[in-house]
Amino acid sequence: MHTDATIGIIGGSGALGGAICQALLRTGTAAKTIRIANRSGKTPDFARTAGITVTTDAQALVDVSDLIVLSLPPALFSALSVTIRDQLTVSVMAGITARRIARHTGAAKIVRAMSSPVAARGLAYSPWFATDTVSKAEKAAVQRLFTACGLTDEIAEEGQIDHFTALTGPVPGFVAYLADCMIGHARDQGIAPEIAERAVRQLFKASGVVLSESPEAPGAHVRAMLAYAGTTAAGLEAMRASSLAENIARGLAAAAKKARDLG
Repeated sequence: MHTDATIGIIGGSGALGGAICQALLRTGTAAKTIRIANRSGKTPDFARTAGITVTTDAQALVDVSDLIVLSLPPALFSALSVTIRDQLTVSVMAGITARRIARHTGAAKIVRAMSSPVAARGLAYSPWFATDTVSKAEKAAVQRLFTACGLTDEIAEEGQIDHFTALTGPVPGFVAYLADCMIGHARDQGIAPEIAERAVRQLFKASGVVLSESPEAPGAHVRAMLAYAGTTAAGLEAMRASSLAENIARGLAAAAKKARDLG
């Protein structure tokens, strides 16, 4: 993205497209102009405050954009009628392959990525895959775009995007399910529901900070707790002896399959 670039976000009023737009505004990453296309023509509050132009004409947005972000629900992609020429096109649509995007829109330079609505707060993890036609300078632009959203990495295989859609796309997603299970267990022990929820929320907040900031891998923390042989070790031993890991893998595989099926 050069200093006078225009970024066009198709679906920029939705949860994910809107979050990416807010991340660009919050960090000042957008070089010159952001434009949004949506079906309703309504201007979201963040866009109104920033003076962002909103249109229902997706082709008009494409024609004046240097970088195009496709953030439509996958089911609506086939109804999108645009012709993209040589603009860099970044898709955050689950399951829609680069090949299908090229065939449907004519785009030649395509990046497939996955992010999360927490991008608005700079908390997303956004892996991305670029086709061979994307230049080094364009990859740098993609890196800057997703760095505004949080952490990001280029990955080598397009198919891995489907796994990241399952793994890191939902926030809080599967983590919320684990928290809810722990809250349910506490309630079963007679702990007041509001206290159980407050305790587990704080646990996950503290754990997230520790894991994100620690130089050690999560597995190293597990091994250290096992070595200490205290109460947590007893619980971990019971969990490791169960089918918990297999069930988590099964759930993630099912979510990744759903992402592929959407495409």
